Amino acid sequence: MLRRKFIVVLVLVIIGVMWYLFRPERLFVNQTVNEGFPVANSERQSASPQVLFKGNFHGVAHETKGFATVYQLPNGGRVLRFTEFKTSNGPEVQVYLIAANDANDSDTVKQAGFVSLGPIKGNIGDQNYDLPADVDLAKYKAVTIWCRRFGVNFATAPLAPQQN
Repeated sequence: MLRRKFIVVLVLVIIGVMWYLFRPERLFVNQTVNEGFPVANSERQSASPQVLFKGNFHGVAHETKGFATVYQLPNGGRVLRFTEFKTSNGPEVQVYLIAANDANDSDTVKQAGFVSLGPIKGNIGDQNYDLPADVDLAKYKAVTIWCRRFGVNFATAPLAPQQN
Protein backbone atom coordinates (compact mmCIF):
# COMPACT_ATOMS: atom_id res chain seq x y z
CA MET A 1 0.00 0.00 0.00
CA LEU A 2 2.84 2.37 0.85
CA ARG A 3 4.56 1.57 -2.42
CA ARG A 4 1.36 2.33 -4.34
CA LYS A 5 1.02 5.76 -2.64
CA PHE A 6 4.66 6.49 -3.43
CA ILE A 7 4.10 5.66 -7.10
CA VAL A 8 0.98 7.87 -7.27
CA VAL A 9 2.82 10.80 -5.68
CA LEU A 10 5.80 10.28 -7.98
CA VAL A 11 3.54 10.26 -11.07
CA LEU A 12 1.82 13.46 -9.91
CA VAL A 13 5.18 15.16 -9.34
CA ILE A 14 6.37 14.10 -12.80
CA ILE A 15 3.15 15.41 -14.39
CA GLY A 16 3.58 18.71 -12.53
CA VAL A 17 7.19 19.10 -13.63
CA MET A 18 6.35 18.21 -17.24
CA TRP A 19 3.50 20.73 -17.26
CA TYR A 20 5.81 23.43 -15.88
CA LEU A 21 8.52 22.68 -18.45
CA PHE A 22 6.31 22.40 -21.52
CA ARG A 23 3.35 24.66 -20.63
CA PRO A 24 1.05 22.83 -23.09
CA GLU A 25 -1.83 25.27 -22.55
CA ARG A 26 0.27 27.92 -24.33
CA LEU A 27 -0.26 26.04 -27.58
CA PHE A 28 -3.95 26.91 -27.40
CA VAL A 29 -4.00 30.27 -25.60
CA ASN A 30 -3.17 33.36 -27.66
CA GLN A 31 -1.95 36.61 -26.14
CA THR A 32 -3.12 39.55 -28.26
CA VAL A 33 -1.46 42.97 -27.93
CA ASN A 34 -2.42 46.14 -29.77
CA GLU A 35 0.02 48.86 -28.74
CA GLY A 36 -0.18 52.19 -30.50
CA PHE A 37 2.85 53.81 -32.04
CA PRO A 38 5.01 55.34 -29.27
CA VAL A 39 4.65 59.09 -28.89
CA ALA A 40 7.88 60.71 -27.77
CA ASN A 41 7.85 63.95 -25.83
CA SER A 42 10.26 66.21 -27.63
CA GLU A 43 11.01 69.83 -28.35
CA ARG A 44 10.66 68.87 -32.03
CA GLN A 45 7.10 67.52 -31.77
CA SER A 46 6.42 68.47 -35.37
CA ALA A 47 9.21 66.11 -36.51
CA SER A 48 8.13 62.69 -37.73
CA PRO A 49 9.69 59.38 -36.80
CA GLN A 50 12.00 58.04 -39.50
CA VAL A 51 12.02 54.44 -40.70
CA LEU A 52 15.59 53.15 -40.42
CA PHE A 53 15.14 49.42 -41.15
CA LYS A 54 12.29 47.15 -42.14
CA GLY A 55 11.81 43.42 -42.64
CA ASN A 56 9.20 40.68 -43.06
CA PHE A 57 9.03 37.77 -40.64
CA HIS A 58 9.47 34.29 -42.07
CA GLY A 59 8.75 31.19 -40.04
CA VAL A 60 11.56 28.90 -38.95
CA ALA A 61 10.19 26.45 -36.36
CA HIS A 62 6.70 28.04 -36.33
CA GLU A 63 4.63 29.80 -38.95
CA THR A 64 4.98 33.54 -38.38
CA LYS A 65 3.73 36.58 -40.25
CA GLY A 66 4.14 40.31 -39.95
CA PHE A 67 6.60 43.16 -40.21
CA ALA A 68 9.45 44.41 -38.02
CA THR A 69 10.36 48.08 -38.40
CA VAL A 70 13.02 50.13 -36.59
CA TYR A 71 12.09 53.79 -36.15
CA GLN A 72 14.24 56.74 -35.11
CA LEU A 73 12.04 58.89 -32.88
CA PRO A 74 12.27 62.71 -32.84
CA ASN A 75 13.72 62.59 -29.30
CA GLY A 76 16.66 60.45 -30.51
CA GLY A 77 15.34 57.14 -29.18
CA ARG A 78 14.82 54.10 -31.37
CA VAL A 79 12.00 51.62 -31.26
CA LEU A 80 11.39 48.25 -32.89
CA ARG A 81 7.73 47.88 -33.87
CA PHE A 82 5.92 44.70 -34.93
CA THR A 83 2.84 45.18 -37.11
CA GLU A 84 0.37 42.63 -38.45
CA PHE A 85 2.31 40.18 -36.28
CA LYS A 86 1.21 36.61 -35.61
CA THR A 87 3.17 33.59 -34.35
CA SER A 88 2.75 30.61 -32.04
CA ASN A 89 2.72 31.06 -28.31
CA GLY A 90 5.09 29.19 -26.04
CA PRO A 91 7.06 29.30 -22.81
CA GLU A 92 9.79 31.91 -22.35
CA VAL A 93 9.46 33.44 -25.83
CA GLN A 94 11.90 36.33 -26.27
CA VAL A 95 12.63 39.06 -28.84
CA TYR A 96 16.28 39.09 -29.94
CA LEU A 97 18.29 41.28 -32.28
CA ILE A 98 20.87 38.95 -33.81
CA ALA A 99 24.30 39.62 -35.29
CA ALA A 100 23.49 37.92 -38.60
CA ASN A 101 21.81 38.93 -41.84
CA ASP A 102 19.15 36.24 -41.40
CA ALA A 103 18.57 33.00 -39.47
CA ASN A 104 16.88 30.01 -41.06
CA ASP A 105 17.71 27.73 -38.14
CA SER A 106 18.41 27.85 -34.40
CA ASP A 107 22.17 27.30 -34.67
CA THR A 108 22.67 30.61 -36.50
CA VAL A 109 21.14 32.50 -33.58
CA LYS A 110 23.26 30.62 -31.03
CA GLN A 111 26.49 31.22 -32.96
CA ALA A 112 25.92 34.79 -34.17
CA GLY A 113 25.24 36.42 -30.84
CA PHE A 114 22.23 38.47 -29.83
CA VAL A 115 20.83 41.33 -27.78
CA SER A 116 17.67 40.49 -25.85
CA LEU A 117 14.88 43.05 -25.98
CA GLY A 118 12.90 41.09 -23.40
CA PRO A 119 9.95 38.73 -23.40
CA ILE A 120 7.47 38.91 -26.24
CA LYS A 121 4.44 40.98 -25.23
CA GLY A 122 2.01 38.84 -27.19
CA ASN A 123 2.00 36.32 -29.99
CA ILE A 124 -0.56 38.35 -31.96
CA GLY A 125 -0.78 42.06 -32.67
CA ASP A 126 1.13 45.31 -32.93
CA GLN A 127 3.80 45.89 -30.28
CA ASN A 128 6.82 48.08 -29.51
CA TYR A 129 10.26 47.35 -28.05
CA ASP A 130 12.66 50.13 -27.06
CA LEU A 131 16.16 49.65 -28.44
CA PRO A 132 19.11 50.32 -26.12
CA ALA A 133 21.07 53.39 -27.25
CA ASP A 134 24.30 51.39 -27.56
CA VAL A 135 22.93 48.71 -29.94
CA ASP A 136 24.82 48.86 -33.25
CA LEU A 137 22.27 48.20 -36.00
CA ALA A 138 25.11 47.74 -38.50
CA LYS A 139 26.00 44.60 -36.51
CA TYR A 140 22.55 43.36 -35.37
CA LYS A 141 20.76 42.98 -38.69
CA ALA A 142 17.80 40.72 -37.93
CA VAL A 143 15.04 40.20 -35.36
CA THR A 144 14.36 36.70 -34.03
CA ILE A 145 11.49 35.33 -32.00
CA TRP A 146 13.29 32.88 -29.71
CA CYS A 147 12.01 30.22 -27.32
CA ARG A 148 14.58 30.35 -24.54
CA ARG A 149 13.19 27.29 -22.77
CA PHE A 150 13.89 25.00 -25.74
CA GLY A 151 16.55 26.97 -27.64
CA VAL A 152 14.38 27.25 -30.76
CA ASN A 153 14.12 30.01 -33.36
CA PHE A 154 10.39 30.53 -34.00
CA ALA A 155 10.92 33.11 -36.75
CA THR A 156 13.27 35.78 -38.10
CA ALA A 157 12.86 39.11 -39.88
CA PRO A 158 15.98 40.29 -41.73
CA LEU A 159 16.20 44.08 -41.45
CA ALA A 160 16.97 46.06 -44.59
CA PRO A 161 18.01 49.74 -44.46
CA GLN A 162 15.32 52.12 -45.72
CA GLN A 163 15.85 55.33 -47.65
CA ASN A 164 13.99 58.35 -46.25
